[in-house]
Amino acid sequence: MALMMSVKTIISTSVAIIATGAMFACVAPFASADSAQTSAVVSSRSFPKASSVKKNLFAESTSTSVDENSKWGGIETLDVPQTESQGEKEAAAAAAAQKAADEAAAAQSAAAAASRSEQRASIPQVDLGKMTGTGAELASFSLKFQGYPYVAGGNTPAGWDCSGFVQYVFSQFGISLPRTSGAQATVGTPVASLADAKPGDILANGTHAAIYIGNGQVMNAMNPVQGTAISNVSVFGGAGYSIRRVM
Repeated sequence: MALMMSVKTIISTSVAIIATGAMFACVAPFASADSAQTSAVVSSRSFPKASSVKKNLFAESTSTSVDENSKWGGIETLDVPQTESQGEKEAAAAAAAQKAADEAAAAQSAAAAASRSEQRASIPQVDLGKMTGTGAELASFSLKFQGYPYVAGGNTPAGWDCSGFVQYVFSQFGISLPRTSGAQATVGTPVASLADAKPGDILANGTHAAIYIGNGQVMNAMNPVQGTAISNVSVFGGAGYSIRRVM
């Protein structure tokens, strides 16, 4: 019995050894085949060998020549739109706005000048040369300041408002008047009506003052646009006014 077990053990061991040898016998050819294929690979250059070395690799190209007849698929004729930066757009908008403002101001100035010319043409001119007396002389003197500027608070030829103009003209004849139109409406002697008014009289109320020159007209500093000019007594806008004689 023991003998039979030893024989079986020997046979099993032999079979295992034979199987293992066969396995290695099968693997070896594959390894040999891979080795053969690997040794057969030959490398080759992708680029030709450089025959010379550049002396200066950092030298910058200074010119490029292109055949003028070369065709680039139409890219040379492309119309590339020019774009503006935000700053350029804002500057252009500001310039356009300033131009529009200048044109509007010029148009307004021209319209005002035309209005003044039309107004002067529609007002009958008073011939003060035929009148006598200090009042007529004062009225005639006041006409020399037609076109002078209106400046609120001013009382000199450099610029004056309505009462400043009246005050200045009378000062040239040695008469000192109050500064405001309301105060000027109380000086001198009252005149009953416009029909009784004479050149050199003062027409004034709390908002405006003027020098009467006759024929229903006054010489006065009107506003910044019209300046100092002749106008009808309608310049008071229908409001009541005093007529005062101081000379």
